[in-house]
Amino acid sequence: MDPLHTTQSGLPECEAAAEARRLLDEWAGKPVRQHPTSYRDDTAPPAFGTTPPVPQPDHRIVPAWAAGIAVASIGVGAGITGIGCGAWLVLQGLASVSLAGVLMVTLPFAGLAMAATAIGGAISKARTAVTKNVYEGPVTHHTEIHNNSTTRGAFFARTRNDIH
Repeated sequence: MDPLHTTQSGLPECEAAAEARRLLDEWAGKPVRQHPTSYRDDTAPPAFGTTPPVPQPDHRIVPAWAAGIAVASIGVGAGITGIGCGAWLVLQGLASVSLAGVLMVTLPFAGLAMAATAIGGAISKARTAVTKNVYEGPVTHHTEIHNNSTTRGAFFARTRNDIH
């Protein structure tokens, strides 16, 4: 056998080519497995009666958070408009200056001041510490001063006082 005309397995080249052709033909004869990527049901829906729910894909142009902010801003705008109309009615009533008009103006401010004072007082009372110091035993308090002061230095003087 000629080593130049043999394959790695020791078969002659013509036999190796025939075996390769046989394996390729055998592989090509097998069906190719395909994996479906989508499915479409072509059955017609019933003309009447109940039909099963169909998923509706969401294709919004605006994100959900932005739509929520838009709805909230519409609500805030409507609320502010109501407050503005109420203020306009109150100011129309105050156009004729009278005792009732002056009281109408000052009453909300007086109420706010009273509420602020009450809240401030409550916060002040809550912040003060409640301490009860209970001492047991004899307490001695010495306040005797003995004059043992020493001063040193001429220009920058330092004085030392001994208190007993």
